[in-house]
Amino acid sequence: MKRCLLMVAVCVFGWLAHAEKRSSFVPGAVWPDTEGVHINAHGGGFLFHDGMYYWFGEHKIAGPKGNSAQVGVRCYSSADLYNWKNEGVALAVSDDPDSDMAKGCILERPKVVYNRATRQFVMWFHLELKGEGYSSARSGVAVSDRVTGPYRFVESFRPNGAMARDQTLFVDDDGAAYHLYASENNATLHISRLTDDYLKPSGDYRRLFEKRSMEAPAICKRDGKYYFLGSGCTGWRPNAARSAVASHIFGPWEELGNPCAGTNPGLGVGPEKTFGGQSTYLLPVQGKPGAVVAVFDVWTPKNPIDGTYLFLPVAFENGGFEIQWRDEWSLDDL
Repeated sequence: MKRCLLMVAVCVFGWLAHAEKRSSFVPGAVWPDTEGVHINAHGGGFLFHDGMYYWFGEHKIAGPKGNSAQVGVRCYSSADLYNWKNEGVALAVSDDPDSDMAKGCILERPKVVYNRATRQFVMWFHLELKGEGYSSARSGVAVSDRVTGPYRFVESFRPNGAMARDQTLFVDDDGAAYHLYASENNATLHISRLTDDYLKPSGDYRRLFEKRSMEAPAICKRDGKYYFLGSGCTGWRPNAARSAVASHIFGPWEELGNPCAGTNPGLGVGPEKTFGGQSTYLLPVQGKPGAVVAVFDVWTPKNPIDGTYLFLPVAFENGGFEIQWRDEWSLDDL
């Protein structure tokens, strides 16, 4: 009888824990999904579609092996940005050793956009072929008719014939899509307009921040201006964030310096190390015109599955923007 009561208590407690709804962000803390499991979507990208947010990211496993792709890209959905439902693996690695997507490849920073003309969801990601370290420097492309997948791998290549590592996607107001990626051994960023179906480079591209060694690019648009957030190139180790602004997506871009302010008390670091994180996305908030959330990863390469996330508000002022540390905050603060 006691055992039965204990089992009932455990089940009720587990249900309550799962049912508890969040109403704020706590940057850097373990962030359970709606089933109580820490969100596993690193280097992520976000898409708002039909009233829901979708978070796509690298699924990590425990141990150093988790720095390579053992599972693929996971997807979560949310109506409010606080509470995320696990939608499963959106893009799985392949058991075929000859596939570009073979299990054990390196798959990083997946981003998804929706093409209204083709009605397809298009995913781009940084891909390194299995066993080649970081020498392949390719972009991979996958497509799906459903936002949560499954996504079908199409191909991988070097966009415009150039190396491509850390990357992001951006769709402008006119529907044109752009691919921004670290190129030339990470020395220079490239920004490339995609074809109308978003599946390939159009051939129209520019070299940005020449020899500035930037990675982890994120981009958003506000009041007709384009804003960039990125980092230096120090591997898994955090460094000072960088920012820039432009009136045209192809530039010229004006560098603005480190936009971060304040200190992450959990790690004891501030702007000099971007609160211990690295940028991955600038996320516009629906229903709050001009409001943007900066998303960062806190990498833990010795045990990648333990990596956490920093969601912080962006304050636009004086032609630039600032990202101030908050121990806890909500969208009501925007």
